[in-house]
Amino acid sequence: MSRLKNKVAVITGGNSGIGFGIAQEFENEGAKGVIVGRNQETLASSVAQLGDNFIAINADVTNLADLERVFKQTSEKFGKIDVIVANAGGGAVGTVATIDEAGYDKTMDLNLKSVYFTVQKGLPYMNDGGSIILIGSNAAHRAYPSFTLYGAAKAAVIYFAKGFSSDLLDRKIRVNVITPGTTDTPAFEKFVPAEQIEAVKQHYASVMPTGRIGQPSDIGKTAVFLASDDSSFMLGAELLVDGGMTYLAK
Repeated sequence: MSRLKNKVAVITGGNSGIGFGIAQEFENEGAKGVIVGRNQETLASSVAQLGDNFIAINADVTNLADLERVFKQTSEKFGKIDVIVANAGGGAVGTVATIDEAGYDKTMDLNLKSVYFTVQKGLPYMNDGGSIILIGSNAAHRAYPSFTLYGAAKAAVIYFAKGFSSDLLDRKIRVNVITPGTTDTPAFEKFVPAEQIEAVKQHYASVMPTGRIGQPSDIGKTAVFLASDDSSFMLGAELLVDGGMTYLAK
C-alpha cells in the first residue's frame, strides 16, 4: 500500500467527513502532509488518528492570508507539495426566494472562491507534475430542493478542473474533480434533527441505485487514484462517485 509513498498532500476540510476519509486513504498509501480546518477539536482528534505523518493547521479557506500561511507552513515542514485536495465546502441551504445576499456571499465564498484561491496560493509551493483534486457534487447535475446555489457553485468547480488544467499545462499539473453523491458525513447533523438522521439516511439509500449511500472511504479511494501516477493520462476529468444517482436514479 504505497501508491503515494513520500508524496506531500494538503487537504482542506480534512478534519471530518469526506476530507478526513481522503486523508485516511492517503495515509494508508504512504502520503504525508496537512489537514486544514477551522474546528480545533476535530482537527486535533483527526490528526491523532492519522499519526505522525500528518499535521493539522487551523485556517479559514475563505481567507487568503490563511491560505498563504497553510502552504508556507506545509512547505517549511515537508518541502514541496505534490497533491492539493480542495475539499472544504458548505454554506446556506434554501431557494432563490429565501437566500439573502449574506447567504449568497457565504456560500459562494466557501464553495467557489476558496477553491480558486486554494489552488492559486498553493501553486508556488507545488511540484511540477503534481495533482490537484477538486470536490464537486451531484447537486451540480440534479436540481435538489433548496440546493440551487450550492449546486451552481459546484457546477463552476467542475468547470475549474477543465480550466485549471488548461492553465497549468506548461507545469504538467493535472486538475481533476470528484463528484460525490449523498455521503455519510457529519453534514447530516447540520441539516437534520438527530432523531431523524437514520431515517433520512435510509431514505437516501433506498433511492440510490447501489442501495446504499456513499462512505468517505469511497471518495478517499478515488482521490488516491487521482493523486497517484495511475491517473497520469487524466486531466480536466470529472469522476462521478455517486452510487449511480446522477444518471441511473429514477
